Amino acid sequence: MEQTPPGRFLLYAVFRATPAWYGLPKDDRTRAIAEYLARVDDFRQRLTIRTYSTLGLKRDADFLLWLIAPTLDPIQSLTEGLRKTPMAPYLENTASFLAVTRESLYLKGHTEEVKVEVEPGQGKYLFVYPFVKSREWYLLPIETRQRLMNEHIRVGHQFPGIRINTSYSFGLDDQDFVVAFEGDEPRDFVTLVMRLRETEGSTYTVRDTPIFTCVRKPLEDILWSLG
Repeated sequence: MEQTPPGRFLLYAVFRATPAWYGLPKDDRTRAIAEYLARVDDFRQRLTIRTYSTLGLKRDADFLLWLIAPTLDPIQSLTEGLRKTPMAPYLENTASFLAVTRESLYLKGHTEEVKVEVEPGQGKYLFVYPFVKSREWYLLPIETRQRLMNEHIRVGHQFPGIRINTSYSFGLDDQDFVVAFEGDEPRDFVTLVMRLRETEGSTYTVRDTPIFTCVRKPLEDILWSLG
């Protein structure tokens, strides 16, 4: 029997404030934000929480919560707690990507450490999207896939300022993977993606949208920026 691989669960949850939020009196918004922040703080010892603003960068997104935990339980418990706060009726969860980390098949033999843990870096920007490969990709011999991935990895090495976090969604969500790139310069990321489009392996990509460009900010600043 194949052993269960180690790894941690990740949830990328995207939210948008409803029009009704902007019409609330300031005192009501103040109380709602305070309780939302308190509920998040209650869970910071149980899971990793990173917060990002997407305000003005995508039509149906105001902010993103990146949650990382050893099991699904604290992720679901935090979500349940946030649903019970006064702010919950004024937030729409417009996108959500669930995945788990595990050892890559393709990094062995490369200089990178083969990791099954994700520790978010300090990059100002986060670029997140779901990723689906064609069934034909998985039917290729492993040697062919490794050759194509080696080209992919070589391109990535040309952009040392961009860090990638890859996680697996097979059987958990609608995509095969969730990829999250971190960096301080969005223009570098644009160039990286352009170069990756030119690789042979990209012909086996079925879907890599929606893409969310996120700016790392404290949650309190994010919530007050909503009006």
